[in-house]
Amino acid sequence: MDSSPGASRPATKATTDPILRNTLRYTISAKEYALLHKYVLSRSKAVKKRVPTVERVTRMMDGPQKTPIRGQQPGAAKVEADPSAGRTADDFNARAIRHSIRVFVATGALMKAWSIVSGRLLAHKQDASASRTNKQPLYKSPTFRLSLSLSTILLLYRLLFRFFTRLRAHLLDPTAAPFRQRNPRTASTLTSPYAPAVGASLAGLALGVYPAQQLRVSVAIYTVFRALEFGWNAAEDGGMIWGWEKAANGVPLRKRARPEWWGSWMLQPFAFGQLFHALVFDRDCFPMAYGNLMLKNSAGYLQPKPADYPARLQWPSVQQIVDSLGQMAHLHWPPFISPILFPHKEDAIPSSVSAIAPIVSGAHPLITSLSCAALHPSDPSCSRTFLTFWLRSFPPLTRVFLLLYSALLLPRFRTFYHFPLSTLQSLVAQALRMSAFFTGSLATAWGSICFFQTWFPRNFLPTQRFFLGGFMAGFWAWIQRGHSRGVFLSSARLSVDSLWKVGVKRRWWRAMKGGDVWLFVFALMVTGVVYEKDAKAVREGGWRKGISWVRGEGWRDWAVEEEDVDEDEDFEERPLKEE
Repeated sequence: MDSSPGASRPATKATTDPILRNTLRYTISAKEYALLHKYVLSRSKAVKKRVPTVERVTRMMDGPQKTPIRGQQPGAAKVEADPSAGRTADDFNARAIRHSIRVFVATGALMKAWSIVSGRLLAHKQDASASRTNKQPLYKSPTFRLSLSLSTILLLYRLLFRFFTRLRAHLLDPTAAPFRQRNPRTASTLTSPYAPAVGASLAGLALGVYPAQQLRVSVAIYTVFRALEFGWNAAEDGGMIWGWEKAANGVPLRKRARPEWWGSWMLQPFAFGQLFHALVFDRDCFPMAYGNLMLKNSAGYLQPKPADYPARLQWPSVQQIVDSLGQMAHLHWPPFISPILFPHKEDAIPSSVSAIAPIVSGAHPLITSLSCAALHPSDPSCSRTFLTFWLRSFPPLTRVFLLLYSALLLPRFRTFYHFPLSTLQSLVAQALRMSAFFTGSLATAWGSICFFQTWFPRNFLPTQRFFLGGFMAGFWAWIQRGHSRGVFLSSARLSVDSLWKVGVKRRWWRAMKGGDVWLFVFALMVTGVVYEKDAKAVREGGWRKGISWVRGEGWRDWAVEEEDVDEDEDFEERPLKEE
């Protein structure tokens, strides 16, 4: 053997290349390294000499990258590669691990940035100081566990999806016929076109790595709503919802169109009814951000402290006023006995609602209901109070929504530049509709209390009136139909979360340990099955690309690409059919 110094270099390279190759393959692809080398590493001569070249990295990763192709088998990701090239280092497993590491790092960075921003801008100084004094170990940190949970879900989903896809392909092979004959039920289950999607959904169990907090529940509810939406779209596209128009001989011609009045706005009466009832009786199960927004803009009914009120005297807060309304409902809405007309009457104000005594003690003597005395003490007319609330609330809310929608218009500045008049008209119309929706909902919710006091007997649905009032307020969503679908679905998700907590609190049902995790698994299963059956049921192209990426098929919209391929095939076959 040659013992010269030059002979040791190949041995050294052979020793270090596997380490370098494994480090690179789990952190960056050959294509990404080429871009990094072109725009960053090659700019400095010193760095360029020390780092490996693009050709060397490509050789270390053993040939070309694999391009996933959506084949005939549902969910399969085939590869265009030369079989003689040997095992490709940048294979499916390497990409899965590389992407999961990136998800881990990106989630941790975003959570850390959010904690810094919320701690400074939202002035959570006490929380920040408490977190500094009570430092948790790394494995107990919510940020670490969230990053670990999401990255594990991605990795397990890809591995399970590939495993069940390969298993299905092997079982469909003619050589597996004896197994299929001996185990018909197992074979039919594993060879189903939806088996990979169902099996991969078990990766959602990794959501349990994150602590059982509100964020985990919100993620589960959000994914379930999206999954049910995809399922609804698939059923609607298949004609299972509205049916088919049939010819005289009974042959289906075309699907019936969706009614114009149908839409996500129909969720609002039920959502607002539940939320308004929970605000009064179960505020601990109510989303406080939503409640603060509602209470802050209800000054026309929830009386603020007067400017000339003595500082030494206590004035009820808006929460105490709302609690007093709930107590009035339990007391079957007692009448109002004016302390001005009957100053010596001891039981004029029930003891359970004594917190609102500063408001009702000076109420107008013509008011006959205690709830009206608490909501509008200076005006005996409920209808005039309703109209005054509209006139005082609508203009400022319109200004707020104009500013909000103007800020949202900044990313679409080109549209405003090319079409200024139409864009401004759409902006103003959207702000007016949203302000009318918000103002009308608040006015109807609080004004319904006075309405029911006038037309309902005192003992008729004393506590359920709040649900009816919120239900009526939800119909204001009609003016925003087709424009605020995200707002409607968001309030529906908040209502479902609140309803579940109320049911657990009142023992209508029991809370299942890890139930939100199993709900997330169910959502992943439904989404995967619907995407496998009809990818177009997922309306948003970004969502279709995201599902394809999670499954390891690349960031591609297969529904659009397959549609283009079908059109090309039809174009090529059309002349043959005509001939």
